[in-house]
Amino acid sequence: MSDPGSPTSRPDEPLDLVRLCLDEVVFVKLRGDRELQGRLHAYDSHCNLVLGDVTETIYKLDDLDEEDEDAAPAEIKTIKKQSEMIFVRGDSVVLISPSVPT
Repeated sequence: MSDPGSPTSRPDEPLDLVRLCLDEVVFVKLRGDRELQGRLHAYDSHCNLVLGDVTETIYKLDDLDEEDEDAAPAEIKTIKKQSEMIFVRGDSVVLISPSVPT
């Protein structure tokens, strides 16, 4: 097991990588075509997360009228929401990544 204080320490478990992202901005992909970007304040072994200053992006597919053959192809709508603080249940988390500056 690595010494957590040493500069050359390597993560021993996957959640050690999440620990390195504490108090940093992270990108979180969720089930149900949702994405979050915000500052990671806390997490646990179930991947429950507490995020602050969150931007939530929801992707929604416009319904098609199946009877209308001349209808335009479905479009993806993007809905963005801002939240000061959010709790994310771990079973909906697909991916946690350090956020890339845009």
